[in-house]
Amino acid sequence: MPAISTPAETALTEQYELENIEKAKAPDGGAGTGWFRYTIIQGQNTITGYRQGSQRTVTRAIKDIVIELNERRVGKRGRVHLTPSRKQQKR
Repeated sequence: MPAISTPAETALTEQYELENIEKAKAPDGGAGTGWFRYTIIQGQNTITGYRQGSQRTVTRAIKDIVIELNERRVGKRGRVHLTPSRKQQKR
């Protein structure tokens, strides 16, 4: 019998992926032209946002966001929080 994964376990194993980028009208409160709507997915999770710029710069920026989300998901490596030790008094 195959193991059944919980949503929390699935979220730990599935990476964020860029699903779609498409031209869009300016979002509420947005002005100007050159807007794109993007969708990032991770399992059943969906992130939808808007970004203004050329298709090339928007695509590059959203790919960077996906990379950062995946790095954050697995934790940052190589960082250690050091605290100074208390000096012992001489006797």
